[in-house]
Amino acid sequence: MTDWRGKDYNPGMSESDQIKVMFNGQLVPAAGARVSVDDPALLHGASVFTTMLAHNGVVFRFERHLARLGETIRVLGLDVQATTGELVRGMYDVLDANGLTRARCRITLTPGPPDGKPTTIITAKPLPEYPPQWYRDGIAVVITALKQHSGDPTFGYKTGCYLPRILARSEAAAKGAEDALWYTTDNHLAESCFSNVFLVRGGKVFTPPRDTPVLPGVVREAVIELCDAEQPGLECDESTPLGVKEMLEADEIFLTSSTMGIRPVVGVEKHVVGDGKPGAVTRKLMSAYQELLQRECSGQREEAVQNEGA
Repeated sequence: MTDWRGKDYNPGMSESDQIKVMFNGQLVPAAGARVSVDDPALLHGASVFTTMLAHNGVVFRFERHLARLGETIRVLGLDVQATTGELVRGMYDVLDANGLTRARCRITLTPGPPDGKPTTIITAKPLPEYPPQWYRDGIAVVITALKQHSGDPTFGYKTGCYLPRILARSEAAAKGAEDALWYTTDNHLAESCFSNVFLVRGGKVFTPPRDTPVLPGVVREAVIELCDAEQPGLECDESTPLGVKEMLEADEIFLTSSTMGIRPVVGVEKHVVGDGKPGAVTRKLMSAYQELLQRECSGQREEAVQNEGA
């Protein structure tokens, strides 16, 4: 479980000299990478990042993560210098340096100190051993009292301003739940702390519109594709705002994220979702996603590097 510092399930590897990271284009021990005390990322949370999954040694949909990262940089007007090719090569160098084929990968970009250059940090850690019961039995979530504001430029993007989300998930943990759902000030369902949310009602899949605002998650996009193209008769509506009523009437609820995949939700506060078990549509999409992941991450590393770094 995540505490306020962002500590998560970890199989035992700590930030030490054993872990290599890419810091401003150089492979260095994690313990030796240092950000300036004058970096706006430290002082004001002025940084952007993306978290990705490496499966079979290949980063799943790397190009989509980089496109979203680029959009965030443009929207927030941050000054960064790393090129797409450098980020791709750096990520695979870090995976190789740490001997990882299945990992949680992250790229963090900061403006750097006023008198220096922008900072680029690329890391990879073994993928946490998430509890099997999450996927077999489903998880419980709560509804946080914190709200998403449509005028806040940090919502809908991955920035260094994540403390409210960490606090909300800590609140969920204190209540025996795994995550927390966020609503907007207009009482529209948005997302969970670190995941996108989907509802299934009457055999149709719904997810909050992008302009709710919500993060355009890479796995969110993949699930929409699976609904619309690979699952006959299964539609996904991403244009209809969703409220408390729609959430309570949902037959199934599930969350999606790059590292945790698809997690069925079987309880919201004291409300039981459906029959209290992962539903048929959710299970079908979980299976389809695993097949997609295996299919797209089964190619040769060299081909992936060439494609993503082009």
